[in-house]
Amino acid sequence: MASSYSSPYPPKRPGRGSAARTAQGVTDFLHNHDKMGMLLPAVERLTALQKACVAALPALFETCMVLHLEAGQLVLAAPNAALASKLKQQLPKLQNILQQQGWQVNAIRLKVQVGKISEKSITSKQISLSNRALTAFAALEDELDSSVRNAGLKAALQTMLNRHRNGG
Repeated sequence: MASSYSSPYPPKRPGRGSAARTAQGVTDFLHNHDKMGMLLPAVERLTALQKACVAALPALFETCMVLHLEAGQLVLAAPNAALASKLKQQLPKLQNILQQQGWQVNAIRLKVQVGKISEKSITSKQISLSNRALTAFAALEDELDSSVRNAGLKAALQTMLNRHRNGG
């Protein structure tokens, strides 16, 4: 019997590592397992709904996500109260767009889930310090009194100096 399942993952390319085999193995396992196989349609449905929400409100759904849709009630997660407030103002528009696309959404609830939603990673830039700057920071660290008040600052300076001296 042919399956109508379409994987959300890109097709396996030759030469890819074990990650592609692992993903394929997971989907094969889910397809072949009676109880776990029932999860695939729900996952696909939520993924499609997430994409529809992103298309409707792209700026807000960079960090928000669909949690579930049950009995016409859509539950969305926001990473903080400020974003939840902005999203709340757009809920009628979102509901209307989703209904026009055929989604049975009668109500939308928001949940603030701090730390649950992975926000876009911010790449940190490593600042290179000159030898003169490193010498100045080392002198400051040496000149500070070894008191409880200065312990945190001295430790931070020492950590920074070690990191820059070791090139990492």
